[in-house]
Amino acid sequence: MTGSPEVGDLAAVPLRPASTVMLLRDAPQDIEVFMMQRTTTAAFASGMYVFPGGRVDDIDGAAELDDLCDGLTDAEASDLLRVPSGGLAYWVAAIRESFEEAGVLLARDQGGQFVNLQNADRQVRFSRARHAVHEGSLSLGAFCREEGLRLAVDTIRYVSHWITPVGEKRRFDTRFFVAIAPPEQDPLHDDIETIDSLWVTPSDALSRAKRGELAMIPPTVANLEFLAPHHSTVAAVAAAQSIGVPTPILPKLRYDKDGRVVGIVFPDDPQYAQMP
Repeated sequence: MTGSPEVGDLAAVPLRPASTVMLLRDAPQDIEVFMMQRTTTAAFASGMYVFPGGRVDDIDGAAELDDLCDGLTDAEASDLLRVPSGGLAYWVAAIRESFEEAGVLLARDQGGQFVNLQNADRQVRFSRARHAVHEGSLSLGAFCREEGLRLAVDTIRYVSHWITPVGEKRRFDTRFFVAIAPPEQDPLHDDIETIDSLWVTPSDALSRAKRGELAMIPPTVANLEFLAPHHSTVAAVAAAQSIGVPTPILPKLRYDKDGRVVGIVFPDDPQYAQMP
């Protein structure tokens, strides 16, 4: 008999849909991924190093955005996610969160080229839009129409699916994606939800996490482990594409006799099946 709480009560915490995108770039003999440190006052994963991402909002599923998405329909996206409908909103949310948190907009101009933010005037305009979208005073769709842009959802590959364990105060149903960062854009943390950022090779990030230099939650570590064997962005994206439909991963919390959380058990652990 353990002191673990009643599962029924814990499961009452609602799951919030979320999207996270790993932005990649080629480096000499390896790839680098963009990571940011969440503020220490954040309600979830405070102080942790993460990839750009967040909740899927209602506006991400607005019908007006479907017409702005290149190469992927809602039906196709929903089939990949194994949901009845609304799957495209996860791709849109990944683009919106990347823009809000990292200042990177995965979109193409009317010439079919990725947005180039090397021009000073455009940098200022897009920076203002980034904060306006974050604040909710401007929608991503409205901004893209003003600029004549289309969302490059066809460049974003679905790579993993993680569900926050039952028992956590906040629970997320998170889809992880991978995309090559546009070459003419320089990501930077927003100094609001995130306080630091860096480009790092997946293997170096994992080594630094083991040394305690970069704090990370298990899904972040697992996705870095997926990236580590691939040494070009093309190879990493191809590997993600080959996955097809990822198997959902739902870890379980381990409690001591007093009901305190003492660890996390993953589906590949022999004890997992015997746990409530």
